[in-house]
Amino acid sequence: MSVGFVLINVTPGKERDVFDLLLKEPDIPEIYPLFGEYDLIAKVMVNDFDQLSDIVFNKIRKINGVTDTKTLTGGKF
Repeated sequence: MSVGFVLINVTPGKERDVFDLLLKEPDIPEIYPLFGEYDLIAKVMVNDFDQLSDIVFNKIRKINGVTDTKTLTGGKF
C-alpha cells in the first residue's frame, strides 16, 4: 500500500466544491481544509506510485478550481 498526501491550491471561492468532489473518490479516505500556503490536504491510499500519479494528474488536477498541487509520498507499507 502506498500513501501520498496531496497539498492542493484552489481558486478562491471554489474550496468547498473541490472538497466535496474529492470526498467522492474512493482512493481518498481523508481530506482536510488548511489555512496558509495551501487550501486542502488529501490523503491518497493506493497500491503503487503509478496509481498515485494517475490520481494526482488525471483526477485531482483536472477538477475545476484546482490551480496547483504538491504531492508528498509516504512510501510503501
